[in-house]
Amino acid sequence: MYSKELLKGTISAIILKLLSEHERMYGYEISMRVKDLTDGKILLKDGSLYPALQKMTADGLLSFKEEEVGGRTRKYYYITKLGQKEKTVFVEELKDFIETMNKIISPEFKPV
Repeated sequence: MYSKELLKGTISAIILKLLSEHERMYGYEISMRVKDLTDGKILLKDGSLYPALQKMTADGLLSFKEEEVGGRTRKYYYITKLGQKEKTVFVEELKDFIETMNKIISPEFKPV
């Protein structure tokens, strides 16, 4: 599992990327999908996931629809048009950052 410090700057990119590939997802579903995709190395805890979802909603990157499921209200999040645009920026920035970090950490590694 990676430290919360490493994840802090990437959570928005992770959420936007997932929601751009799925019509809608609820919080627990997002956290489980990330866990599965990363073989358990990235665990989005409630204390970081839900504040990120709330901030991204307030910023207009996401929206949600509430539905009753099994007697409980569940928020299904989906990406907005602005979120789609920002996803591209976030993901490209993250790719560039990883490439830059590789220059420091593994200077012998040359991306093709």
